[in-house]
Amino acid sequence: MRRFSAAFFAILVFLLFVQAAEAKGTVEEIAASVTAVSPIPALVRQRMETTVSAIGAQLLTGRRISEVEAERAQQEAIIHEVFDKVLVGYSVESVVLTPGETSRIEIRLVPWADVIRAVHVNVTVEGMPPLVEEMARRDLADVGRVFGEGMQGLPVAASDWTNGVLKRSLQQYMDEHLPEFRADFDVVPGDETRVVLTVYPRLPVVRTIDLSMRSDSIPNFTLLAHRQEMQDNVNMLIGVPVAFVERHEAEFCEFFASSLDAAPSFRAMDLHTAVTMRPGRDMSVMSRSDTKKYLIRLEGWVDISHKDANDRDLVFRFHAGKRFSPKDEFFVQTDIMPQNVRWTWELGYARHLADMTRLIVRYDMREKKFILGGEQEFGRRWMLRYEYRWTDQMGEGAIRYRLHDFLSLEYVVDKKDNWLRVIGNF
Repeated sequence: MRRFSAAFFAILVFLLFVQAAEAKGTVEEIAASVTAVSPIPALVRQRMETTVSAIGAQLLTGRRISEVEAERAQQEAIIHEVFDKVLVGYSVESVVLTPGETSRIEIRLVPWADVIRAVHVNVTVEGMPPLVEEMARRDLADVGRVFGEGMQGLPVAASDWTNGVLKRSLQQYMDEHLPEFRADFDVVPGDETRVVLTVYPRLPVVRTIDLSMRSDSIPNFTLLAHRQEMQDNVNMLIGVPVAFVERHEAEFCEFFASSLDAAPSFRAMDLHTAVTMRPGRDMSVMSRSDTKKYLIRLEGWVDISHKDANDRDLVFRFHAGKRFSPKDEFFVQTDIMPQNVRWTWELGYARHLADMTRLIVRYDMREKKFILGGEQEFGRRWMLRYEYRWTDQMGEGAIRYRLHDFLSLEYVVDKKDNWLRVIGNF
């Protein structure tokens, strides 16, 4: 029994050895190499070598190396004939097959007469305004490299054969440099080959734009004169891919701001604009234009449940100030009470102790008396203020909350009363 087991084991080892030997004696994979008299574009050469490898795999994979060696001339002739039929612009000059577990196929090509010596790409951006087109062209600045690598050095007649390679390469380039657009191209072959590349926007695109214009230095209504111009500028983004606007957001904001600041009235007031946007299908754009030289305000208020209003329950206040330094402002201020067609005139000086803290001295030109006060802001919405008037020897404190840029609420307290004030900022 032991002799039988030993013999059986020896036979099994022998069979495995024979099987392994047979496996080593077959073709497992194909390595292809394609060359020509003149250099072949890398992308095209890779496609050619893939095609040759596929032909070789179909003919040789799994066959015994010794059989392939015996039929080498015949296999070379078949590869020559098959590959020559799929080529355009080249002819197969020679095929050399080297059998082995990794069999090598080396092919030498001869190009037909005319060769592409240069590739010129003309880019068209469909349906986009000039600024967007300029940005897209900048993103596509070296797109000619895709076509140059794929075509330059090819026979003119082989240009159509490269379409598949060029489409894949172009798609990879677009995904990296301009993913918000898709591209199509037409080739006009010749010694100087021309490529017409057309790019189209991808969805989603901007559909509507809500524009807001604000200022903390001048009355907001004075910006209305420039609203249509600004609206026309931002409307250029309608139809532009949302992702493209997001990617170039800073550049668009800078363009809109500089266009507004170029207006003669803005230059005269030394106004500088900052633009922010929220890209999307329904997009919002906000511009804030301010100056460090002037402070001009027009506001009006209504006092509610003020028992001792003295015809000041409805007041319009105009403030015009000149800043001689970031911290110092001299101003003229007038309050108009329409109930009695009465107004006051005041001269004043404000000292900014910090960005949100300032002390104010005003002189009433009618009463010939001073008014002292101060303001402390907390962010953009909250403010504490206090003033003491020698005209009626009354102190007044208030806390103000800004609902939005045009409307604020204020709770006012003095030694006689407390009331609510609704303030409109024009």
